[in-house]
Amino acid sequence: MARLRIGTWNLENLFRPGTDAGAPTDRTAYDAKLAALAATITALQPHVLAVQEVGDPAALDDLAALLPGTWHTATAPPDERHIRCGVLSRLRILETEQFSAFPAGLGPVQVNDAGKVLAAIGRPGLRVRVPWSTRLDAAGRGRLLDVVSVHLKSKLLSFPGGRFAPRDEDERARYAVYALHRRAAEAAGVRAFTTTLLANQGDRHRVLVAGDLNDEAAAATTQILLGPPGSEIGTDGFDRPDRGDLQRLWSLAELIPEKERYSRVYRTRHELIDHVMVSRALLDDVRTVSAGGPAPSIDDDPRDRVDEPGSDHRPVVASFAV
Repeated sequence: MARLRIGTWNLENLFRPGTDAGAPTDRTAYDAKLAALAATITALQPHVLAVQEVGDPAALDDLAALLPGTWHTATAPPDERHIRCGVLSRLRILETEQFSAFPAGLGPVQVNDAGKVLAAIGRPGLRVRVPWSTRLDAAGRGRLLDVVSVHLKSKLLSFPGGRFAPRDEDERARYAVYALHRRAAEAAGVRAFTTTLLANQGDRHRVLVAGDLNDEAAAATTQILLGPPGSEIGTDGFDRPDRGDLQRLWSLAELIPEKERYSRVYRTRHELIDHVMVSRALLDDVRTVSAGGPAPSIDDDPRDRVDEPGSDHRPVVASFAV
């Protein structure tokens, strides 16, 4: 039986050299970063990879050019840091869509002490449609898959003046609240987009949401994305179908072997903050889920890794029977 491998990976400030403060400082460092990223992707052999922190679409094309075979790329607009969501795919990209709206009824959220507010998802999400298989459904149509690449607000805080350390604990607390409010609102925006995409047909519509959610699987912001509660993998309700199944997403985090269940190491603590979630139509086809590759321990200042190869995240990849 054929398998499709679909995953997510935060590529950590994938800029061409000299194009941004977060970019490698020279061509040698850039080439080393690309080579390390390409080696990991080649070993994983994904068919579709949702990617985050793409600083320049041309840099993503540079990475694709180092991979064996033919690859297609797509990107969403950047945020104020000039990074964006994207997709690398060995499958043909049939359709793309970008989204950034908060759900109707949710007002802007405050993001700093100056009273600045955000009224939409800071890093727009990207949906790509690819062929799931060449076999036809009962109506004679090709079977399709929608992959949604997202990147929510970071837990690593930044402060006025480009600082990564607060002046005092009161400032730290305020900016932690701003980040949490923003991440929750962005999660609600992704959830609203996914609800519309599923159209109450999650048992037929193959939807996979993947990306850097910047929080663990049990976090409230992550749970917002799942939709109706009660049927999570590993719970008593998992084997009890109900009407909520048509709108739910299932997190595949519990299927990653426990010792490998992390995608970032922060101050030596292992965290799973990169996730793959699937609709009901995909759930029975899941065969394996893994997180792999090196993960250096990081702190709060991303400038320390400007010329480091690879990424500070580990990719998360799920395989599906087709």
